[in-house]
Amino acid sequence: MSIFSNIMNKIFGHHDAAAAGAPAGQAAAPASGTAAAPAAPATSTAASTPAQSAAPTQPVDVEAVLTQMQASHGEQLNWRTSIVDLMKLLGLDSSLSARKELATELHYSGNTEDSAAMNIWLHKQVMQKLADNGGKVPDDLKN
Repeated sequence: MSIFSNIMNKIFGHHDAAAAGAPAGQAAAPASGTAAAPAAPATSTAASTPAQSAAPTQPVDVEAVLTQMQASHGEQLNWRTSIVDLMKLLGLDSSLSARKELATELHYSGNTEDSAAMNIWLHKQVMQKLADNGGKVPDDLKN
């Protein structure tokens, strides 16, 4: 599985699990009584459907999911601007080699030896790709 797929699954899977009240990767059982509150306000009035591994049926509030993950994470991470901290928050390998692999995957055309420039580009690309795949990402995180 690609690194970006792992990033997407961690964020979208976390949202699905929080919305369904089940751990990531498990289908939600039919609700009886009151349901757990979703991680982010729903933008649709349609009835909820079980979590799917494909693109989400409604936009996932990426900022809300990551903010919630940060709140329960022991280490303070600057995921809003740092690809390294974003990957750490998601429990992924954030080593230079992993970031170079992600850069290749996302078709980075710059010099991968200039890790500062690559990291800035990677963060913006990841946020843009999350938006392209059904994530609700504020403009300030994409630009």
